[in-house]
Amino acid sequence: MAPAGGSNINQRPLRTARELVEAHDKGVADARAALAQTTDDHLMKPWRLLARGNVVSESARHIVLRDTFMHLSHHRGQLTVYLRLNNATVPAIYGPSADDTSFA
Repeated sequence: MAPAGGSNINQRPLRTARELVEAHDKGVADARAALAQTTDDHLMKPWRLLARGNVVSESARHIVLRDTFMHLSHHRGQLTVYLRLNNATVPAIYGPSADDTSFA
């Protein structure tokens, strides 16, 4: 976070559903390719979160990946609450949702 010289991450705003889906699909494809090319030894190596060059957190890479997926599921739960509060249809996440009329 806040690296010297600025971020190397593309912060371009995604303004349409199409742009969001395309960015998501690219991210998933890139992540799958990276995971397919890694090794157990690499996943056991430490990964460091730096803020302005200072180590904020350090864990084995496989732990960081696990924690990231767990954190994403938390945000998925927040999204379903947000959708419900805005009277939007909640999509099926783990199977049919209560908004799926074929759900028995």
